[in-house]
Amino acid sequence: MKAIGTTGPRPATDPAALVAFDAPEPILRPRDLLVQVKAVSLNPVDTKVRASRQPEEGQISILGYDAAGVVIGVGDDASLFKVGDEVFYAGQIDRPGSNAERQGVDERIVGPKPASLTFAEAAALPLTVITAWELLFDRLKAGKDEDESLLIVGGAGGVGSALIQIARAVTKLRVVATASRPETRQWCLDLGAHAVIDHSGPIDDALTAAGERAPKYIASLTHTQAHFEALARAVAVQGVIGAIDDFKGLPVELLKQKAAGFVWEFMFTRPVQQTPDMIEQHRLLTEVSHLVDAGVVRTTLTENLGALSVENLLEGHRQLESGATIGKIALDGF
Repeated sequence: MKAIGTTGPRPATDPAALVAFDAPEPILRPRDLLVQVKAVSLNPVDTKVRASRQPEEGQISILGYDAAGVVIGVGDDASLFKVGDEVFYAGQIDRPGSNAERQGVDERIVGPKPASLTFAEAAALPLTVITAWELLFDRLKAGKDEDESLLIVGGAGGVGSALIQIARAVTKLRVVATASRPETRQWCLDLGAHAVIDHSGPIDDALTAAGERAPKYIASLTHTQAHFEALARAVAVQGVIGAIDDFKGLPVELLKQKAAGFVWEFMFTRPVQQTPDMIEQHRLLTEVSHLVDAGVVRTTLTENLGALSVENLLEGHRQLESGATIGKIALDGF
């Protein structure tokens, strides 16, 4: 089958950073689905893995996580879907990726594709909505009926765009997002943020200037290390900060006097660790699918780069690494 992968770490400016090749057909595990991939979307993790993964000598590693497609086969123990079902999912970081014609994926991390969306529109959602949902409810442990504030640092990115919508759709939280450009500010407001503040300066000062109360929940989605001291000043007493980005070392002692907490979200934990509650990703994707079809949540797709090819995929990687994207970038299948 056709696939695109990497033979080793290279910058996106190198035409050899990704290669097209004929890959072996997926071998299904008992609870796997075999999916004909119809569309994929890109996330920062795609670029990070491309820039760091070193396959074994002579091997090519298929990248890609977000996907939407049609079930064309099922494992012996699979029961959640049948052949012909349209699905969407974010896959696993330790298995062959979605940049291929076909992919094997555990049904417990797969949801029914929203019927109201195209495959590309649906592919834009899974990784970000899983991350947003798990961060908000499993890590920050926000209550759906709380009269509290949620601060989202980096509201116009993929996860921020999903988190604004999910928080507005299923909680009573006041949602304050951060953005530094007029177009990203408007994007956050259009998605439902109650207010948007500028993160180009100290975030605690921006909150105060806007008349916002101390947030009980802070979702730090980007540049956590740079913002952390301001976030520690901003967070409410006994509040909690959750992060998803990569960094080394934080002065967490700044949270002690407030008895505030710090937590990580990593959406690949459940499938990689095969946790007993792994099926929660299927359940939350199913709920999000219903919210989309009800018109409460919308796709965050902003650009479709066309058919899956090395050239188009590298262009998507370059755009992501520019740091200027809003929403999500998708590609159709081969």
